[in-house]
Amino acid sequence: MENGEHLARCVVYVDLNMVRAGVVQHPAEWEVGGYHEIQHEPMRYRIVDRAVLADVLGVKLGDLVSVHREWVEEALRERRREREERWSESIAVGSRSFVEEVQRGLGSRGRYRSIVREGEDHVLRESAELYGRDFSEEIAAPSPESA
Repeated sequence: MENGEHLARCVVYVDLNMVRAGVVQHPAEWEVGGYHEIQHEPMRYRIVDRAVLADVLGVKLGDLVSVHREWVEEALRERRREREERWSESIAVGSRSFVEEVQRGLGSRGRYRSIVREGEDHVLRESAELYGRDFSEEIAAPSPESA
């Protein structure tokens, strides 16, 4: 994930996972999510380094909580609750130059992956066949002999 705007949108997308799933109405209701770590720094066992996150998002550490809260509230107001392939099925998301750099960094593993433009973003993807393959015919119930 490229820093700045792309990372900010990804953070909000992840914060809304349980909202999308219909488990909660607001990410604040899901106590074990990243939303809580950003909004209320835990005393122990923290996962999110708020100083680093603020830096890569391009916001002041003192503004991180309010800026993050506003991003989430805006996404909820705009009803941005649907699943987006760019965040769930992409290897990299960002500017074209960033995605090309990731592809090169993958070496031979990046050779057959596609760079696709989605709006103003570019994403690096594997072929759709890898995600859409139906294995139901290949996975049979155990036979009496194998049980």
